[in-house]
Amino acid sequence: MELGGAGPAAGPGPELGRGGLEALQHTVGSVLASYGWYMLLAAVAVYLLVQEVSRSLAARPSGRRGAAEAAEEPDVVVRRQEALAAARLRMQEELNAQAERYKEKQRQLEEERRRQKIAMWESMQEGKSYKGNLKLNQQEVESGASASTVPKSKPNKKPLRGGGYNPLSGEGGGTCSWRPGRRGPSAGG
Repeated sequence: MELGGAGPAAGPGPELGRGGLEALQHTVGSVLASYGWYMLLAAVAVYLLVQEVSRSLAARPSGRRGAAEAAEEPDVVVRRQEALAAARLRMQEELNAQAERYKEKQRQLEEERRRQKIAMWESMQEGKSYKGNLKLNQQEVESGASASTVPKSKPNKKPLRGGGYNPLSGEGGGTCSWRPGRRGPSAGG
């Protein structure tokens, strides 16, 4: 009769243990069903992290070897620093040379602008236009460069329209002729 659990010898302990175990199984089963994949992925990530940390600690040099390398390293460090300083000095000298070239070019451009302004002012004082003076200067440069001083003539060009064209007369327009609209109410009605 102990199967039913109604007997006085059974006591409350074993019944609670069996029920508690079933409740625990049910709870663990539901948690694994809901979050099982997440827990598996978290466990794999922790495992990989532990492996990576152990590899990095194994690859790290030991304290004794680091001290021996530190004794040899000052010479290497000094050579590297000297090479670095020399490279920086070379780069600085190159930069200074470029800056000088740029300043010289800017000075020349400023001088050319000043000359053009002076030439424009002088041509305006004489009553000439600046562009005409500029063309004159260019022709002088060309004539000075070439031996012959024959001015170039423009080729005879055919005019775009005839001499008798008048847009207001309505003639010669072809099929395009404009006529004013009728006077009076526009909607008629």
